[in-house]
Amino acid sequence: MELSINGQIRQLPDEAVDPAMPLLWALRDVLNLTGTKFGCGVAACGACTVMVDGHAVRSCVMPVGAVRGHAVRTIESLGRPEQPHALQRAWLAHQVPQCGYCQSGMLMAAAALLESNRNPSDADIDAAITNLCRCGTYGRVRDAIKTAAKELREQAPAPRKAGAKA
Repeated sequence: MELSINGQIRQLPDEAVDPAMPLLWALRDVLNLTGTKFGCGVAACGACTVMVDGHAVRSCVMPVGAVRGHAVRTIESLGRPEQPHALQRAWLAHQVPQCGYCQSGMLMAAAALLESNRNPSDADIDAAITNLCRCGTYGRVRDAIKTAAKELREQAPAPRKAGAKA
């Protein structure tokens, strides 16, 4: 099976991957992309959130066969230690990380939000970030998203929404 993962075409051996296998396990166990975490296994917690075609999805319930022909992004694509993403910088500035359980999924959900909305309201953030945080850092998450959004707005114009007139 061939998939687009983090901007690269990756081969998954047919003998190692059943199309019904959850994307999470293909990422972690077959491709060794262990930044995506297992949490609940029923799409409730969001620890396994990745982006598929720019949308946040819960990889623990997404069959790997369903993402053929789609662009998958994991936390490994978000930034690098020498050049972290605006969200990663804001996460640290606002001291969001606590236990770390939710971090990669929360960051990917926030990245998906900011790809389509560079000026999210509290309601927008609440609607997009449905991930569970055991440490209860939701206020810090919201502040960090707003900080990153401001930085991204200053770097480049906001993406055009579907149906918007030029």
